[in-house]
Amino acid sequence: MSDAAVDQGRRTWIAITCGAGAVGGVATAVPFVSTFAPSERAKAAGAPVQVDISSIKPGEKLTVEWRGKPVWIVRRTPEQLDSLKKLEPELADPTSQRTQYPTPDYAKNPHRSIKPEFFVGVGICSHLGCSPIDRFQTGAQPSLPDNWAGGFLCPCHGSTFDIAGRVFKNKPAPDNLEVPPHMFLSDSVLLIGEDKKA
Repeated sequence: MSDAAVDQGRRTWIAITCGAGAVGGVATAVPFVSTFAPSERAKAAGAPVQVDISSIKPGEKLTVEWRGKPVWIVRRTPEQLDSLKKLEPELADPTSQRTQYPTPDYAKNPHRSIKPEFFVGVGICSHLGCSPIDRFQTGAQPSLPDNWAGGFLCPCHGSTFDIAGRVFKNKPAPDNLEVPPHMFLSDSVLLIGEDKKA
């Protein structure tokens, strides 16, 4: 057997070994690299949420989750809508000008919404992140003023918000409730997390 034949055989085995090593390296790297891609759960957590609002009656609230936050959809009664303008002197930021939670332009109005009937807001107090509770009933109640027109009460430190999520003056909460980006896909379907058509 000549030296040339031995060298050729060695080269063949070296090439086969290198090829197998490369395949093994790729097989090891693919699962490792794929761990950097966001999981389906993570993708879903940031994805827009489509909500059927057809069954919400006036005076009722529906809560859905978007990006791990509770989002309230409140269908306001005509009486609740009438109270909004009257409350402005008592509110800390009646026209939503503060910027801790930038308010979309379509919600910079007394009802803070695209359609006056529907309020869409993140149910997290701007003070310490507690979740306010509904206090839609009007009139005197514990922890509320005698002329209460309905809205939300944060039981942790007493911040109060009107039915449009606007904070009252001299309360611990520094800002109104956040209005998430949203748009109506139809009269009965709301999309939370996107507002390209608003």
